[in-house]
Amino acid sequence: MRGIVKQFPGVRALDGIDLEVAAGEVHCLLGQNGAGKSTLIKVLSGAHQPDNGEIRWQGEQVRLPDPQAAMRLGIATIYQELDLVDGLSVAENIFLGHEHAKFGFNRRADANRAATALLQRLGHSGIRASADVGSLPAAGKQIVSMARALSRDVRLIIMDEPSAVLDREEVHRLFEVIRDLTAAGVAVVYISHRLDEIREIGTRVTVLKDGRTVATGLPAPSTPTSEIVRLMTGRSIEYAFPPRPAADSGTEPILRVENLSRNGEFTGVGFEVRPGEVVGLAGLVGSGRSEILETIYGARTPSTGTVTVGGKRVRPGRVGAAVAAGIGLCPEERKSQALFLSEPVSRNIIAASLDRFARGGFVRRAAERASAEQMVRELDVRPSDVDNEVRTLSGGNQQKVVLGRWLLRGCKVLLLDEPTRGVDIGARSEIYALIRELAAAGLGVVVVSSEIEEVIGLSTRVLVISDGRVVHDGPAERIDEHRVLDLVMDGEETA
Repeated sequence: MRGIVKQFPGVRALDGIDLEVAAGEVHCLLGQNGAGKSTLIKVLSGAHQPDNGEIRWQGEQVRLPDPQAAMRLGIATIYQELDLVDGLSVAENIFLGHEHAKFGFNRRADANRAATALLQRLGHSGIRASADVGSLPAAGKQIVSMARALSRDVRLIIMDEPSAVLDREEVHRLFEVIRDLTAAGVAVVYISHRLDEIREIGTRVTVLKDGRTVATGLPAPSTPTSEIVRLMTGRSIEYAFPPRPAADSGTEPILRVENLSRNGEFTGVGFEVRPGEVVGLAGLVGSGRSEILETIYGARTPSTGTVTVGGKRVRPGRVGAAVAAGIGLCPEERKSQALFLSEPVSRNIIAASLDRFARGGFVRRAAERASAEQMVRELDVRPSDVDNEVRTLSGGNQQKVVLGRWLLRGCKVLLLDEPTRGVDIGARSEIYALIRELAAAGLGVVVVSSEIEEVIGLSTRVLVISDGRVVHDGPAERIDEHRVLDLVMDGEETA
């Protein structure tokens, strides 16, 4: 790709970007949210048409008027925002657009067999080819999206944050598949905010900033992290956490969870959170972490146990009761579970506080807008125009909007599920600082993250979850990443 330019109304998203990818390599594409990565891969996949520049494929200049043209050349894309069709089976999604058919009829058994073979290749034979893809968790949907890319005769696979919802073992298996592909001469464009992954799987690195190529051809294994961060941000940022506040063990818990269980998901979970505490939940995907948060929030009904906020028991299985008690949730999948993507920033921020802005059945728009603008200023949401559709914001700024919703509501307990997923390293440091500021203001915070370093560095106390049970509960400074992994894998009970 040479001199690629793409302009949207009021925004020059790509300003002459260059990218060269060789057969058999893993070319890592890095940059902050808004740097142009997603727009560039949409140009390469035929979803966007460039305003200027050229694409050459195997030495020949080509035009990609639509995704089908890219697929015919052997270019497949796994998007961060999965484009699967709920209501269709796993096999139907995998072969959508190139179905197993004869005389106009789908050969379902053949499709199921072929889909099962692809899932086995990815190490996920437990996903049924006949299952409705809408019933799968986020990690399962990511695997199906990968299987769909592998179902074609591909020469180049674009992977946009493929590991974001995968646990450690699934990432390991993904890397094995990538190595098999590159050994066969397939090229991979790999996008990730996890710089340790880049070092492990990458061959070369290209860095984008503000729609331009600022560095290309960097050796992935040996380029210092500090140099990559400097190129991405234009400044030096330490991947460090704000100072850990001292928890006041003398205060009454603001949140108390006792003997909370949900059949088949988690058992006998109990912990307390005091004002000013950040309690981290560490564990593998599927260990029950997210289900625990959703049950505390009332989105799931427990089979046993109680949740108490400020000394008052919260009615189980009722989101309204949890919100009224002062509990807020920033869910794992913010775009599908928290945000109204086609609505403006202002409407998203006031969504949990509509009762404050309604009078006689009508919403007071001026008051709504003023409150949203104040929250945008406090959280430094960019761009700051509250009339912008929230879908146009970067991942980090979308996360700030969700946080702003609960701050405006005045919640006492904030549940954060993967708060920095899909967020670049610059925005991460802002979110870390914001979480600590909220705790310092007296909120109780519970954080779930797949990144153990993040759980330990951000929390005052860490709970390790293994197979739905709490196997460790102790101060964050007294546990390290290796110990967490031992507990997660062995599941041993600790006092």
